Amino acid sequence: MRTSRIRIAAVAGATTALALGFTAYANSATDSGTQTHRGTGTVAQAAPYSGTGSAEQAAGQVIASKDAAPSTTGQQVAVASAKKTVTVAKKKPAPRATSVRQCSGDEISYDVLHRFPKQLGEHLLVTAVNADSKPCWVTASPSVMLGDTVNVLPHSKKDAPGGTARITLKPGAKVYSAVNLFADGKKKHTSTELSLALRDQGGDTGPAVELNAFTSKGAVSKFTWSSADVTNWNTAKPYDF
Repeated sequence: MRTSRIRIAAVAGATTALALGFTAYANSATDSGTQTHRGTGTVAQAAPYSGTGSAEQAAGQVIASKDAAPSTTGQQVAVASAKKTVTVAKKKPAPRATSVRQCSGDEISYDVLHRFPKQLGEHLLVTAVNADSKPCWVTASPSVMLGDTVNVLPHSKKDAPGGTARITLKPGAKVYSAVNLFADGKKKHTSTELSLALRDQGGDTGPAVELNAFTSKGAVSKFTWSSADVTNWNTAKPYDF
C-alpha cells in the first residue's frame, strides 16, 4: 500500500510538472509573438492566435488584406491620367475631285433663230442650253449641214481665235454659235432645216440632231444660201445688235 501511494504521488507530480511546462511554453510563445510582430503595428493589436495558427500565417493574412485594399495614391494617379486624356478628332477625307464630262448632245436643248432674213448679216443664231442636272463642256464650233446637203460647213475665217478651249456649261447655262448665210452665188439652196452635232477637242463629232429654223415670232422660217460658215461656241451672242 505504501508503494502505490508513492507511485500515485509520483505520477501526480509528473502531471503537474508537465502542465507547468506547457503553460510556460505557451507564455513564452505569446511573449515572443508579441515582441516579433509589435513593429508591424496591425499584428500587435490583432486577436490572440489560436493554438493551431502560427505567426507567419497571421502575417500573411495581414499582408494579403493590405494588398486587397485600394491604394489612394493609385486612384489619384488614375484620375490625373484620365484628366490628361485628349481625344483627337480624325479629319474627314477630302472629297475626290470629279472631272466635268463632255456634253454628249442628249442633255442639250437647241433653239435656232433666223435673223435678218435677206439682209446683210443674215444668219442662224444657234442657242444651246444644258438641260441636265450635271455640268458638261463643249468646244470649237458645231458640225453643221444645211438642208439636204452633205457638206459640213467650215469654220468662219472672221471668227475670234481660241475656239479649242473648253466651255463648261452648268445646268441651265447657255452658249451660242452663228451660221453665216451668203446668197451671192449662182447656185442657191433653200431649206428650213439643218443638222447639228457637237465636236470634241480632236475634231470628232457625236450624234447629230435635226433642227428647224424659226422666226422671232415662233414660225418656221425658210432661209436661202449659196455658201455658209459657222462660228465657235461662245458665252456671248454673236452679232448681238
